[in-house]
Amino acid sequence: MVATAERPGTTAAPLVRPALIDCDLHNELHGDVWALVPYLSERWRRHVKTMGTRSPSGGFYPRFMDHRADARPPSGRRAGSDVAFTRENYLDPCRVAYGILIPLSPAAGQQNLEFGAALATACNDWQVAEWLDPEPRLRASIVIPVEAPDLAVAEIRRRATDRRFVQVQFTGRPHEPMGRRKYWPIYEACEEFGLHVISHAFGSYGNPLTGAGWPSFYLEDHVGPAQAMQANLVSMVTEGVFERFPSLQVVSVENGMGWLPSLGWRMDAAWSLLREEVPHLSMPPSAYLERHVWVTTQPMEEPHHPHQFVQLLEQLGPLVDHVLFASDYPHWDADQPDAAFPIHLTPELERKVYFENAARLYGLG
Repeated sequence: MVATAERPGTTAAPLVRPALIDCDLHNELHGDVWALVPYLSERWRRHVKTMGTRSPSGGFYPRFMDHRADARPPSGRRAGSDVAFTRENYLDPCRVAYGILIPLSPAAGQQNLEFGAALATACNDWQVAEWLDPEPRLRASIVIPVEAPDLAVAEIRRRATDRRFVQVQFTGRPHEPMGRRKYWPIYEACEEFGLHVISHAFGSYGNPLTGAGWPSFYLEDHVGPAQAMQANLVSMVTEGVFERFPSLQVVSVENGMGWLPSLGWRMDAAWSLLREEVPHLSMPPSAYLERHVWVTTQPMEEPHHPHQFVQLLEQLGPLVDHVLFASDYPHWDADQPDAAFPIHLTPELERKVYFENAARLYGLG
């Protein structure tokens, strides 16, 4: 058994546990794109002032849920946009040993790819100046113009020597499935520099947000990222990405994890019938998932009966060693570290999920 007791009610005293590694900590742009203007060239400053930007989510409907009220600094700045307050409000009291920054910038959503590249460069410079330099516990994701692989590779090479950048960031719904050859130069650069690839939920580059078309409600979008991540992983496996780039590791952030075992089962069953179509695969699809895919805890699928969460973890099998704690701070549905699970984890599993798995993945002591 990997877990033992149900989580106590909200009035119970917080658990006492060792320091943790948070693999989904959002550093927010105060004033959105205007926070990046000081880091842009004069040419792109004029562009922002004259033309503005395209919404990273496409602007199809408003996101009506705000950030956590307690995460908003007294200065009135946007929640998550002030490193000093993030330190005081979250890093220190929650015993965060390391936080992996994931900025949700407009860089990947621009149809003007050169503008997207300029925003990516500005965002990475902003992360260094305003987050990494002031707070040594932080590590960062390299923001890239995903749909322009040549420009993306150039940005990766520009930042890869700063080892505080530990991964390269994709949106949850790029223009094409993530296995396509179009993106292979990005994976090649990641493998060259020992960087991981993350796919963070949400966003859109013009395609419908679900496999059945455009949704009507934000609720549909909020539960939909798992669909996109499954499609991306099926694409990466069947296109042979992990055969070509055998050391590449992919981190699925904010896409859930309960679907991962059944995806492997279904892919293996289909592969047993159709393996002639993909002779470049040297092992069952589930084996690639077990070797190359990592998942974060927020949001997790939580059964109505908490004790059944044990069965969910057991279904993960060896992938339980690829589960990473994530808070999603400071978003409205963020998890408090001491109340993230519907059950008490065993001490061994708690150490793995909160610290050891991420320490092994990112090379953190």
